[in-house]
Amino acid sequence: MAENGTDCDQRRIRMSKEQHNGNFTDSSMLSERKRREREERLNIVLWKKPLVTLQYFCLETLINLKEWTIKLWRRRGVLVCVLLALAVLTALYYIQGAHQQYVRYMEKKFFWCAYWVGLGILSSVGLGTGLHTFLLYLGPHIASVTLAAYECNSVNFPEPPYPDQIICPDQETTEGSISLWTIISKVRLEACMWGAGTAIGELPPYFMARAARLSGAEPDDEEYQEFEEMLEHAETAQDFASRAKLAVQNLVQKVGFFGILACASIPNPLFDLAGITCGHFLVPFWTFFGATLIGKAVIKMHIQKLFVIITFSKHIVEQMVALIGAIPSIGPSLQKPFQEYLEAQRIKLHHKSDGAVPQGENWLSWIFEKLVIVMVCYFILSIINSMAQSYAKRLQQKMYSEEKTK
Repeated sequence: MAENGTDCDQRRIRMSKEQHNGNFTDSSMLSERKRREREERLNIVLWKKPLVTLQYFCLETLINLKEWTIKLWRRRGVLVCVLLALAVLTALYYIQGAHQQYVRYMEKKFFWCAYWVGLGILSSVGLGTGLHTFLLYLGPHIASVTLAAYECNSVNFPEPPYPDQIICPDQETTEGSISLWTIISKVRLEACMWGAGTAIGELPPYFMARAARLSGAEPDDEEYQEFEEMLEHAETAQDFASRAKLAVQNLVQKVGFFGILACASIPNPLFDLAGITCGHFLVPFWTFFGATLIGKAVIKMHIQKLFVIITFSKHIVEQMVALIGAIPSIGPSLQKPFQEYLEAQRIKLHHKSDGAVPQGENWLSWIFEKLVIVMVCYFILSIINSMAQSYAKRLQQKMYSEEKTK
Protein backbone atom coordinates (compact mmCIF):
# COMPACT_ATOMS: atom_id res chain seq x y z
CA MET A 1 0.00 0.00 0.00
CA ALA A 2 1.20 3.52 -0.73
CA GLU A 3 2.73 5.59 2.06
CA ASN A 4 0.68 8.63 1.00
CA GLY A 5 -2.50 6.67 1.62
CA THR A 6 -1.28 5.73 5.10
CA ASP A 7 -0.46 9.38 5.88
CA CYS A 8 -3.93 10.42 4.77
CA ASP A 9 -5.46 7.72 6.98
CA GLN A 10 -3.49 8.94 9.99
CA ARG A 11 -4.52 12.56 9.37
CA ARG A 12 -8.15 11.48 9.04
CA ILE A 13 -7.90 9.57 12.30
CA ARG A 14 -6.52 12.59 14.15
CA MET A 15 -9.10 14.94 12.63
CA SER A 16 -12.04 12.67 13.42
CA LYS A 17 -10.92 12.22 16.99
CA GLU A 18 -10.46 15.96 17.58
CA GLN A 19 -13.58 17.21 15.80
CA HIS A 20 -16.77 17.30 17.88
CA ASN A 21 -20.04 19.20 17.22
CA GLY A 22 -18.45 21.10 14.35
CA ASN A 23 -15.64 22.58 16.48
CA PHE A 24 -12.27 21.35 17.74
CA THR A 25 -12.44 20.17 21.35
CA ASP A 26 -10.03 18.68 23.79
CA SER A 27 -9.25 15.11 22.68
CA SER A 28 -8.68 14.06 26.29
CA MET A 29 -12.32 14.88 27.11
CA LEU A 30 -13.50 12.73 24.22
CA SER A 31 -11.30 9.81 25.19
CA GLU A 32 -12.43 10.12 28.81
CA ARG A 33 -16.06 10.08 27.74
CA LYS A 34 -15.52 7.00 25.57
CA ARG A 35 -13.71 5.27 28.42
CA ARG A 36 -16.55 6.05 30.83
CA GLU A 37 -19.21 4.86 28.38
CA ARG A 38 -17.29 1.67 27.73
CA GLU A 39 -17.09 0.97 31.48
CA GLU A 40 -20.83 1.53 31.77
CA ARG A 41 -21.48 -0.95 28.97
CA LEU A 42 -19.18 -3.57 30.46
CA ASN A 43 -21.18 -3.44 33.71
CA ILE A 44 -24.31 -4.55 31.85
CA VAL A 45 -23.99 -8.29 32.51
CA LEU A 46 -26.38 -10.88 33.88
CA TRP A 47 -24.60 -11.32 37.21
CA LYS A 48 -24.62 -7.58 37.96
CA LYS A 49 -27.78 -6.20 36.33
CA PRO A 50 -29.92 -9.21 35.32
CA LEU A 51 -33.18 -7.35 34.61
CA VAL A 52 -31.56 -4.56 32.60
CA THR A 53 -29.41 -7.06 30.69
CA LEU A 54 -32.39 -9.23 29.75
CA GLN A 55 -34.42 -6.17 28.75
CA TYR A 56 -31.64 -4.80 26.55
CA PHE A 57 -31.03 -8.27 25.07
CA CYS A 58 -34.69 -8.61 24.04
CA LEU A 59 -34.78 -5.11 22.56
CA GLU A 60 -31.54 -5.68 20.62
CA THR A 61 -32.93 -8.99 19.33
CA LEU A 62 -36.09 -7.25 18.07
CA ILE A 63 -34.01 -4.54 16.38
CA ASN A 64 -31.81 -7.13 14.67
CA LEU A 65 -34.86 -9.09 13.49
CA LYS A 66 -36.34 -5.88 12.07
CA GLU A 67 -33.09 -5.02 10.27
CA TRP A 68 -32.77 -8.54 8.83
CA THR A 69 -36.41 -8.45 7.68
CA ILE A 70 -35.82 -5.14 5.88
CA LYS A 71 -32.67 -6.51 4.22
CA LEU A 72 -34.54 -9.63 3.09
CA TRP A 73 -37.37 -7.52 1.69
CA ARG A 74 -34.90 -5.44 -0.31
CA ARG A 75 -33.55 -8.68 -1.79
CA ARG A 76 -36.94 -10.27 -2.27
CA GLY A 77 -36.04 -11.48 -5.77
CA VAL A 78 -33.19 -13.59 -4.38
CA LEU A 79 -35.44 -14.67 -1.50
CA VAL A 80 -38.15 -15.88 -3.90
CA CYS A 81 -35.58 -17.92 -5.87
CA VAL A 82 -34.29 -19.50 -2.66
CA LEU A 83 -37.84 -20.36 -1.54
CA LEU A 84 -38.61 -21.92 -4.92
CA ALA A 85 -35.43 -23.99 -4.74
CA LEU A 86 -36.37 -25.13 -1.23
CA ALA A 87 -39.86 -26.06 -2.45
CA VAL A 88 -38.38 -28.20 -5.24
CA LEU A 89 -35.97 -29.89 -2.83
CA THR A 90 -38.82 -30.54 -0.37
CA ALA A 91 -40.87 -32.16 -3.11
CA LEU A 92 -37.94 -34.37 -4.11
CA TYR A 93 -37.42 -35.30 -0.47
CA TYR A 94 -40.98 -36.54 0.10
CA ILE A 95 -41.83 -38.03 -3.32
CA GLN A 96 -40.99 -41.73 -3.38
CA GLY A 97 -38.80 -43.11 -6.15
CA ALA A 98 -35.41 -44.47 -7.13
CA HIS A 99 -33.84 -41.11 -6.31
CA GLN A 100 -34.46 -41.54 -2.59
CA GLN A 101 -31.15 -43.32 -1.97
CA TYR A 102 -29.28 -40.31 -3.33
CA VAL A 103 -31.50 -37.94 -1.38
CA ARG A 104 -30.76 -39.75 1.90
CA TYR A 105 -27.03 -39.77 1.14
CA MET A 106 -26.98 -36.03 0.38
CA GLU A 107 -29.09 -35.32 3.46
CA LYS A 108 -26.66 -37.14 5.73
CA LYS A 109 -23.63 -35.44 4.18
CA PHE A 110 -25.25 -32.01 4.25
CA PHE A 111 -26.15 -32.11 7.94
CA TRP A 112 -22.77 -33.61 8.85
CA CYS A 113 -20.94 -30.80 7.02
CA ALA A 114 -23.31 -28.11 8.33
CA TYR A 115 -22.72 -29.32 11.89
CA TRP A 116 -18.95 -28.88 11.66
CA VAL A 117 -19.16 -25.60 9.70
CA GLY A 118 -21.47 -24.23 12.39
CA LEU A 119 -19.06 -25.26 15.14
CA GLY A 120 -16.23 -23.59 13.23
CA ILE A 121 -18.19 -20.34 12.93
CA LEU A 122 -18.97 -20.41 16.66
CA SER A 123 -15.26 -20.82 17.38
CA SER A 124 -14.16 -17.62 15.61
CA VAL A 125 -17.16 -15.34 15.11
CA GLY A 126 -16.48 -13.63 18.46
CA LEU A 127 -19.91 -12.95 19.97
CA GLY A 128 -18.44 -11.78 23.24
CA THR A 129 -16.22 -14.85 23.51
CA GLY A 130 -15.61 -17.65 21.06
CA LEU A 131 -16.73 -21.17 21.88
CA HIS A 132 -13.56 -23.26 21.71
CA THR A 133 -15.17 -25.97 19.61
CA PHE A 134 -11.87 -27.56 18.57
CA LEU A 135 -11.04 -28.43 22.18
CA LEU A 136 -14.62 -29.43 22.98
CA TYR A 137 -15.74 -31.23 19.83
CA LEU A 138 -13.34 -31.66 16.90
CA GLY A 139 -10.23 -32.52 18.93
CA PRO A 140 -12.01 -35.24 20.98
CA HIS A 141 -13.65 -36.56 17.80
CA ILE A 142 -10.27 -36.95 16.04
CA ALA A 143 -8.81 -38.51 19.22
CA SER A 144 -11.64 -41.07 19.46
CA VAL A 145 -11.26 -42.02 15.78
CA THR A 146 -7.49 -42.38 16.29
CA LEU A 147 -7.87 -44.62 19.34
CA ALA A 148 -10.51 -46.71 17.57
CA ALA A 149 -8.40 -47.05 14.43
CA TYR A 150 -5.44 -48.46 16.36
CA GLU A 151 -7.65 -50.73 18.45
CA CYS A 152 -9.63 -52.09 15.47
CA ASN A 153 -6.69 -52.08 13.03
CA SER A 154 -9.18 -50.52 10.61
CA VAL A 155 -11.04 -47.30 9.83
CA ASN A 156 -13.96 -49.09 8.18
CA PHE A 157 -16.45 -47.88 10.79
CA PRO A 158 -19.81 -46.63 9.53
CA GLU A 159 -19.77 -43.47 7.43
CA PRO A 160 -20.21 -40.23 9.40
CA PRO A 161 -22.28 -39.28 11.24
CA TYR A 162 -21.39 -42.22 13.45
CA PRO A 163 -23.95 -43.95 15.67
CA ASP A 164 -23.85 -43.42 19.43
CA GLN A 165 -20.44 -45.08 19.51
CA ILE A 166 -17.81 -46.25 17.03
CA ILE A 167 -17.87 -50.05 16.61
CA CYS A 168 -15.08 -52.11 15.11
CA PRO A 169 -15.96 -53.90 11.86
CA ASP A 170 -16.38 -57.67 11.96
CA GLN A 171 -13.86 -58.32 9.18
CA GLU A 172 -10.42 -59.45 10.26
CA THR A 173 -7.61 -57.05 9.39
CA THR A 174 -3.86 -57.51 9.45
CA GLU A 175 -1.86 -56.07 12.32
CA GLY A 176 -0.16 -52.76 11.55
CA SER A 177 -2.39 -51.91 8.60
CA ILE A 178 -3.20 -48.48 10.10
CA SER A 179 -1.07 -45.57 8.98
CA LEU A 180 -1.06 -41.88 9.83
CA TRP A 181 -2.37 -41.01 6.36
CA THR A 182 -5.28 -43.47 6.75
CA ILE A 183 -6.52 -41.73 9.89
CA ILE A 184 -6.02 -38.28 8.34
CA SER A 185 -8.17 -39.33 5.39
CA LYS A 186 -10.88 -40.64 7.73
CA VAL A 187 -11.34 -37.29 9.53
CA ARG A 188 -10.49 -34.97 6.63
CA LEU A 189 -14.08 -33.97 5.76
CA GLU A 190 -15.14 -32.87 9.23
CA ALA A 191 -11.80 -31.16 9.90
CA CYS A 192 -11.90 -29.17 6.65
CA MET A 193 -15.54 -28.20 7.22
CA TRP A 194 -14.64 -26.95 10.70
CA GLY A 195 -11.74 -24.97 9.24
CA ALA A 196 -14.03 -23.48 6.58
CA GLY A 197 -16.39 -22.41 9.37
CA THR A 198 -13.59 -20.61 11.19
CA ALA A 199 -12.74 -18.79 7.93
CA ILE A 200 -16.37 -17.66 7.57
CA GLY A 201 -16.30 -16.45 11.19
CA GLU A 202 -13.43 -14.08 10.33
CA LEU A 203 -15.55 -12.11 7.85
CA PRO A 204 -17.38 -9.73 10.28
CA PRO A 205 -14.19 -7.76 11.24
CA TYR A 206 -13.30 -7.49 7.54
CA PHE A 207 -16.71 -6.16 6.49
CA MET A 208 -16.90 -3.79 9.48
CA ALA A 209 -13.53 -2.20 8.69
CA ARG A 210 -14.25 -2.07 4.95
CA ALA A 211 -17.62 -0.35 5.48
CA ALA A 212 -16.02 2.15 7.86
CA ARG A 213 -13.28 3.00 5.36
CA LEU A 214 -15.70 3.43 2.44
CA SER A 215 -18.19 5.54 4.41
CA GLY A 216 -15.57 7.60 6.25
CA ALA A 217 -17.39 7.01 9.54
CA GLU A 218 -15.69 5.88 12.72
CA PRO A 219 -17.47 2.78 14.08
CA ASP A 220 -17.89 2.42 17.82
CA ASP A 221 -15.87 -0.79 17.92
CA GLU A 222 -13.04 -1.25 20.42
CA GLU A 223 -10.93 -3.47 18.15
CA TYR A 224 -11.19 -1.04 15.23
CA GLN A 225 -10.35 1.93 17.47
CA GLU A 226 -7.35 0.01 18.80
CA PHE A 227 -6.28 -0.64 15.21
CA GLU A 228 -6.51 3.07 14.33
CA GLU A 229 -4.56 4.04 17.44
CA MET A 230 -1.92 1.49 16.49
CA LEU A 231 -1.62 3.12 13.04
CA GLU A 232 -1.31 6.55 14.66
CA HIS A 233 1.40 5.48 17.12
CA ALA A 234 3.11 2.89 14.91
CA GLU A 235 6.53 4.52 15.07
CA THR A 236 6.57 4.79 18.88
CA ALA A 237 5.33 1.27 19.73
CA GLN A 238 7.58 -0.35 22.33
CA ASP A 239 5.82 -3.24 24.11
CA PHE A 240 5.80 -6.76 22.70
CA ALA A 241 2.02 -6.92 22.13
CA SER A 242 2.02 -3.72 20.07
CA ARG A 243 5.00 -4.90 18.04
CA ALA A 244 3.33 -8.25 17.37
CA LYS A 245 0.13 -6.55 16.19
CA LEU A 246 2.14 -4.15 14.06
CA ALA A 247 4.07 -7.07 12.54
CA VAL A 248 0.82 -8.81 11.57
CA GLN A 249 -0.52 -5.58 10.07
CA ASN A 250 2.68 -4.97 8.07
CA LEU A 251 2.79 -8.57 6.84
CA VAL A 252 -0.78 -8.49 5.59
CA GLN A 253 -0.48 -4.98 4.14
CA LYS A 254 2.81 -5.46 2.27
CA VAL A 255 2.78 -9.14 1.26
CA GLY A 256 -0.93 -9.37 0.40
CA PHE A 257 -2.36 -12.81 -0.40
CA PHE A 258 0.62 -14.78 0.87
CA GLY A 259 0.84 -12.66 4.02
CA ILE A 260 -2.81 -13.42 4.82
CA LEU A 261 -2.18 -17.09 4.00
CA ALA A 262 0.78 -17.19 6.40
CA CYS A 263 -1.23 -15.61 9.23
CA ALA A 264 -4.19 -17.95 8.66
CA SER A 265 -2.07 -21.11 8.42
CA ILE A 266 -0.75 -21.03 11.99
CA PRO A 267 -2.59 -20.73 15.33
CA ASN A 268 -2.73 -16.95 15.57
CA PRO A 269 -4.79 -15.10 18.22
CA LEU A 270 -4.14 -11.82 16.37
CA PHE A 271 -5.84 -12.90 13.13
CA ASP A 272 -8.86 -10.66 13.83
CA LEU A 273 -6.41 -7.79 13.33
CA ALA A 274 -5.57 -9.20 9.90
CA GLY A 275 -9.26 -9.08 8.97
CA ILE A 276 -9.55 -5.47 10.15
CA THR A 277 -6.35 -4.56 8.26
CA CYS A 278 -7.62 -6.11 5.02
CA GLY A 279 -10.96 -4.35 5.33
CA HIS A 280 -9.37 -1.00 6.19
CA PHE A 281 -6.97 -1.09 3.24
CA LEU A 282 -9.74 -2.35 0.90
CA VAL A 283 -8.11 -5.67 0.09
CA PRO A 284 -10.40 -7.47 -2.42
CA PHE A 285 -12.85 -9.86 -0.78
CA TRP A 286 -11.70 -12.99 -2.63
CA THR A 287 -8.06 -12.22 -1.90
CA PHE A 288 -8.81 -12.07 1.82
CA PHE A 289 -11.35 -14.90 2.01
CA GLY A 290 -9.49 -17.17 -0.43
CA ALA A 291 -6.24 -16.93 1.51
CA THR A 292 -8.08 -17.33 4.83
CA LEU A 293 -10.01 -20.37 3.58
CA ILE A 294 -6.92 -22.14 2.23
CA GLY A 295 -4.90 -21.33 5.34
CA LYS A 296 -7.50 -22.38 7.91
CA ALA A 297 -9.36 -25.21 6.14
CA VAL A 298 -6.36 -26.89 4.50
CA ILE A 299 -2.95 -25.99 5.96
CA LYS A 300 -3.81 -25.21 9.58
CA MET A 301 -6.29 -28.08 9.88
CA HIS A 302 -3.74 -30.65 8.68
CA ILE A 303 -1.24 -29.33 11.24
CA GLN A 304 -3.80 -29.63 14.04
CA LYS A 305 -4.94 -33.07 12.86
CA LEU A 306 -1.38 -34.34 12.81
CA PHE A 307 -0.80 -33.08 16.35
CA VAL A 308 -3.95 -34.73 17.75
CA ILE A 309 -3.44 -38.02 15.85
CA ILE A 310 0.21 -38.33 16.93
CA THR A 311 -0.66 -37.41 20.53
CA PHE A 312 -3.40 -40.07 20.73
CA SER A 313 -1.62 -42.83 18.81
CA LYS A 314 -1.58 -46.12 20.71
CA HIS A 315 2.05 -46.17 21.86
CA ILE A 316 2.02 -42.48 22.90
CA VAL A 317 -1.13 -42.98 25.01
CA GLU A 318 0.36 -46.05 26.69
CA GLN A 319 3.55 -44.15 27.45
CA MET A 320 1.60 -41.23 28.94
CA VAL A 321 -0.43 -43.56 31.17
CA ALA A 322 2.80 -45.24 32.30
CA LEU A 323 4.35 -41.85 33.10
CA ILE A 324 1.30 -40.91 35.19
CA GLY A 325 1.74 -44.11 37.17
CA ALA A 326 5.39 -43.22 37.81
CA ILE A 327 4.45 -40.07 39.76
CA PRO A 328 5.46 -40.60 43.41
CA SER A 329 2.70 -41.25 45.96
CA ILE A 330 -0.32 -40.22 43.86
CA GLY A 331 0.71 -41.88 40.58
CA PRO A 332 -1.14 -45.23 40.93
CA SER A 333 -4.37 -43.55 42.09
CA LEU A 334 -4.27 -41.14 39.13
CA GLN A 335 -3.35 -43.91 36.70
CA LYS A 336 -6.28 -46.16 37.61
CA PRO A 337 -9.15 -44.02 36.14
CA PHE A 338 -7.21 -43.55 32.89
CA GLN A 339 -6.69 -47.31 32.59
CA GLU A 340 -10.36 -47.97 33.38
CA TYR A 341 -11.47 -45.43 30.77
CA LEU A 342 -9.24 -46.90 28.03
CA GLU A 343 -10.34 -50.44 28.88
CA ALA A 344 -14.01 -49.41 28.78
CA GLN A 345 -13.48 -47.86 25.36
CA ARG A 346 -11.81 -51.04 24.05
CA ILE A 347 -14.74 -53.15 25.30
CA LYS A 348 -17.27 -50.84 23.62
CA LEU A 349 -15.38 -51.02 20.33
CA HIS A 350 -15.64 -54.82 20.34
CA HIS A 351 -19.40 -55.14 21.06
CA LYS A 352 -18.83 -56.16 24.69
CA SER A 353 -20.59 -53.30 26.40
CA ASP A 354 -23.15 -55.65 28.05
CA GLY A 355 -20.58 -57.09 30.38
CA ALA A 356 -17.17 -56.47 31.84
CA VAL A 357 -17.64 -52.71 31.73
CA PRO A 358 -16.88 -51.17 35.11
CA GLN A 359 -20.05 -50.13 36.85
CA GLY A 360 -20.51 -46.44 37.39
CA GLU A 361 -19.47 -43.62 35.13
CA ASN A 362 -15.79 -42.89 34.78
CA TRP A 363 -14.93 -39.57 36.41
CA LEU A 364 -12.91 -38.45 33.38
CA SER A 365 -15.99 -38.72 31.17
CA TRP A 366 -18.10 -37.02 33.84
CA ILE A 367 -15.66 -34.09 34.12
CA PHE A 368 -15.46 -33.65 30.34
CA GLU A 369 -19.26 -33.68 29.95
CA LYS A 370 -19.67 -31.08 32.69
CA LEU A 371 -16.89 -28.98 31.13
CA VAL A 372 -18.72 -28.99 27.80
CA ILE A 373 -21.97 -27.95 29.51
CA VAL A 374 -20.24 -25.13 31.40
CA MET A 375 -18.49 -23.84 28.26
CA VAL A 376 -21.71 -23.88 26.22
CA CYS A 377 -23.64 -22.12 29.00
CA TYR A 378 -20.92 -19.49 29.34
CA PHE A 379 -20.98 -18.95 25.59
CA ILE A 380 -24.76 -18.41 25.65
CA LEU A 381 -24.40 -15.97 28.56
CA SER A 382 -21.69 -14.10 26.67
CA ILE A 383 -24.03 -13.71 23.67
CA ILE A 384 -26.76 -12.31 25.91
CA ASN A 385 -24.31 -9.89 27.56
CA SER A 386 -22.82 -8.86 24.21
CA MET A 387 -26.20 -8.10 22.64
CA ALA A 388 -27.32 -6.19 25.73
CA GLN A 389 -24.14 -4.12 25.58
CA SER A 390 -24.79 -3.50 21.87
CA TYR A 391 -28.17 -2.02 22.74
CA ALA A 392 -26.57 0.13 25.43
CA LYS A 393 -24.14 1.33 22.75
CA ARG A 394 -27.13 2.30 20.57
CA LEU A 395 -28.54 4.37 23.42
CA GLN A 396 -25.21 6.12 23.98
CA GLN A 397 -24.89 6.90 20.26
CA LYS A 398 -28.44 8.27 20.20
CA MET A 399 -27.68 10.50 23.18
CA TYR A 400 -24.48 11.69 21.50
CA SER A 401 -26.30 12.54 18.25
CA GLU A 402 -28.96 14.47 20.18
CA GLU A 403 -26.26 16.52 21.90
CA LYS A 404 -24.73 17.37 18.51
CA THR A 405 -28.03 18.71 17.18
CA LYS A 406 -28.53 21.07 20.13
